[in-house]
Amino acid sequence: MPKKKIKGKFLTFGDVLLIPKRSPVDSRKDIDLSTNIGPFRINLPIISSPMDTVTESSMAIAMAKNGGLGIIHRFCSIEDQKNEVEKVKRKENWIIENPITVSPETTLAEILSLVEKYGFWTYLVVDENKKLLGLISKRDYLFCDDKNKKVKDLMVPFEKLIVINKKISLEEAKKIFEKYKIEKLPIVDKERKVLGLITSKDVENFSNKKTSRDSKGRLLVGAAIGIKGDFLERAQELVRVGVDILVVDVAHGHLEKTLKAVKTLKSKFPEIPLIAGNVATPEGVRDLFSAGADVVKVGIGPGSSCSTRIVTGVGVPQLGALLWIKERYPKIPIISDGGCKNSGDIVKALAAGAHAVMLGNMLAGTDEAPGKVMVVNGKRVKVFRGMSSSFAYERKLKETNEKAEYIPVSEGAEFGLVPYKGSVSEVLENIEKGLRSGFSYCGARNLKELWKKAEFVEISLGGLKESGFDNIFLV
Repeated sequence: MPKKKIKGKFLTFGDVLLIPKRSPVDSRKDIDLSTNIGPFRINLPIISSPMDTVTESSMAIAMAKNGGLGIIHRFCSIEDQKNEVEKVKRKENWIIENPITVSPETTLAEILSLVEKYGFWTYLVVDENKKLLGLISKRDYLFCDDKNKKVKDLMVPFEKLIVINKKISLEEAKKIFEKYKIEKLPIVDKERKVLGLITSKDVENFSNKKTSRDSKGRLLVGAAIGIKGDFLERAQELVRVGVDILVVDVAHGHLEKTLKAVKTLKSKFPEIPLIAGNVATPEGVRDLFSAGADVVKVGIGPGSSCSTRIVTGVGVPQLGALLWIKERYPKIPIISDGGCKNSGDIVKALAAGAHAVMLGNMLAGTDEAPGKVMVVNGKRVKVFRGMSSSFAYERKLKETNEKAEYIPVSEGAEFGLVPYKGSVSEVLENIEKGLRSGFSYCGARNLKELWKKAEFVEISLGGLKESGFDNIFLV
């Protein structure tokens, strides 16, 4: 075979180790793991994958609370995806500027439907002119069995509420909550029209500096879109409900159709940060960035549920792809998507030039991942499948009413099971500890120093075996 057809030998995470360096780090807690994703700065360089068995609103909320970012998958209707984004954006607000309101004629059954849809239990009660009449919370209807009972018969009337007539500081809000022993503080104008709502829970949560937030104090969230069918309408609706980042998420991001879609999206929504992928070459990164992507997603076939390389023979080993791209285009932000099996792999991906790492399998199986816990052969598990599987493709067609141009070959696991892992917060905490240790060993106090100082050594099979447990039984 002609030499020019061989681009070289490419390695991946299991082929290398990072070389330990002299370190100025006194305490691992002083290491700064923050990174930029477009205009946003997140405190943990971890992004949850837009897979239907990984990220919906529960995962996205947990990711933001732990300093990362969640991307809502697109394998659902526009309405369903929009609702998932809304759940995240409404979960925590320093000041809720457009609180959901109900009328005094609303029934308890309708209130319970709102609870199921939005995930919170308290609503302001207003008349047809948006004048505040009262407030209804969980304690007002918790033991009410009559689902036809109306809000006006259950609510706390306006006269018994503590309200304010202007926006106040966080410290002022804390003093009011402490003084009056209340949990909700409506903001109204002189005519009692609702201007906003402050909750004690949001004030408490806002004190967590680690949380990923937008400029209004709401949780950060992204959402995935495709490149055909309803993708423009989907993007428009997602932007309308406050999505922070759009992610063009396709298996082969270096298609002419993908580049055209990215250009169109950037022209229509220039203020919305755009992540696009997936690619595995410097040219792919360059072209997506030139088309308008703010960040490019790297990874063709490295994921645990992906069979692209086996089915098609196409791909680039993940670590090698990252190093190749970083060497050619060091200033283009990239996300490493796939291939990480542990926190050590994540450190290697970051050291190779990634601004952040997208995880699927490592976050699947947690409480926050979609799906129920099942017991198989005496072990608790949850479903995890690839997004290029036939099942996922058919679900997308069904949910989006998209017509198939042809039925592609499956490039992902159809129905996989992963161990139940418990809370994703615990998983992320362990990952974070591993990252801090990895940075410390490399003598890096932040991501920029890691990029500058990191050096790899290629290891043998013996070296790989030596890296794990040996002559010990794990119990």
